[in-house]
Amino acid sequence: MADRSSAIFLILFPLSRPIFPYPHSIWCAPPASRIYFCSFDIIHINIMQKKSIYVAYTGGTIGMQRSEQGYIPVSGHLQRQLALMPEFHRPEMPDFTIHEYTPLMDSSDMTPEDWQHIAEDIKAHYDDYDGFVILHGTDTMAYTASALSFMLENLGKPVIVTGSQIPLAELRSDGQINLLNALYVAANYPINEVTLFFNNRLYRGNRTTKAHADGFDAFASPNLPPLLEAGIHIRRLNTPPAPHGEGELIVHPITPQPIGVVTIYPGISADVVRNFLRQPVKALILRSYGVGNAPQNKAFLQELQEASDRGIVVVNLTQCMSGKVNMGGYATGNALAHAGVIGGADMTVEATLTKLHYLLSQELDTETIRKAMSQNLRGELTPDD
Repeated sequence: MADRSSAIFLILFPLSRPIFPYPHSIWCAPPASRIYFCSFDIIHINIMQKKSIYVAYTGGTIGMQRSEQGYIPVSGHLQRQLALMPEFHRPEMPDFTIHEYTPLMDSSDMTPEDWQHIAEDIKAHYDDYDGFVILHGTDTMAYTASALSFMLENLGKPVIVTGSQIPLAELRSDGQINLLNALYVAANYPINEVTLFFNNRLYRGNRTTKAHADGFDAFASPNLPPLLEAGIHIRRLNTPPAPHGEGELIVHPITPQPIGVVTIYPGISADVVRNFLRQPVKALILRSYGVGNAPQNKAFLQELQEASDRGIVVVNLTQCMSGKVNMGGYATGNALAHAGVIGGADMTVEATLTKLHYLLSQELDTETIRKAMSQNLRGELTPDD
């Protein structure tokens, strides 16, 4: 609300007519005098400050430079390129600060320790910025976005993960539009979740998977529509919001956990599964057929049952690009449920793996973890009706 106060100003003016043509707010001395004592109201208006975005540059294709050995990360190269691009410095754009990580990483080298570092970096600068953009390589971008979604509880500001398929400095780079939109959306269309922006779409981070190795449409969200589309107009879609808590930001720790991933295929033997379930494995992701079906081989099912009895969490996901596990639909899926396997609903492999990392890092008992894997913690799955 405007703050109204009164003030007296001595104004030297060479003309014999009143100044400031605002009849209801200004009174001046008679025009015969060249010195005007004017009383008027001052309206203090709180002008909206420019938003400020923190950019954590972890590495990836977007900031790479061409060399004789191929594209390589070069310190300072991204900042130099952005300084030459006037569109990033238009008045409509937010202010932004780039923090370059040392060393710059190829995302294929990303580990849970790096997820922890990014989360702690956000926490350290949380009160100083209006939003956060994470520049990241595309290979494990969906894993990092998923992990951060579980680690950052009560998130009250936007965190957008993005990158590119072609370096920013190269002709036809998608990095320019991805970063430009990520900054603009974070400032002007904030969605207080961990999201992933790519090719003019903003997705919930823990719903994404890399769907194209070398195309601009690199990411998909098979079981949830985008949150926002950036075309001629920027449109928020009516996508259901993720569960959101109240209170201060909490950064949960994530530590490396021994988790196996097995894809079922015709003729898979119990020995293969047994090897994946050896110590020190604490959890297994089973990528099954269709809505959650697997072979009825007794030895195969016995391995799963014994693993469950030992406290290993076994989660059933579909191999299909989209759809949801329903182990009650067929006898083959029902047999898995009887062996102690829990359904992973419509979660991606990336969300399931990072959710397991998150839960196993909290030192919870096995039964609590099993229940939590079926719960919608951060919008990562579609609950049963």
